[in-house]
Amino acid sequence: MNTRNLTLLGVALTVAAAAFAPMAVHADDSSRQKNKNQWRNGAILGGAAALYGLHNHDTTTTILGAGAAAYSASRYEKDRHSQSQAQAARDNRARYHRSYRTRSRRYHHNYR
Repeated sequence: MNTRNLTLLGVALTVAAAAFAPMAVHADDSSRQKNKNQWRNGAILGGAAALYGLHNHDTTTTILGAGAAAYSASRYEKDRHSQSQAQAARDNRARYHRSYRTRSRRYHHNYR
């Protein structure tokens, strides 16, 4: 293998490792946001590798980069959707919590 092939292999392996590395899933909002950002960054990195492969007429790097970008973008959207659903559930629980309803009734009762 010559130096060019080793460089391309190194780029492809780096992109694959960044895009497909398992991320720990936590219920904590900050880690959820962090994981979501890592998937977004992986998609950007995969897209950059695909463009690099297109520019250098290297089919392998292009395909690996495009695949990594597509997978990471898909996971980013899935995490984004999950995060918005979790926020909606928290808002819904807070809205219909017993103390909220009690406060609301007292407020309206006092100011009618």
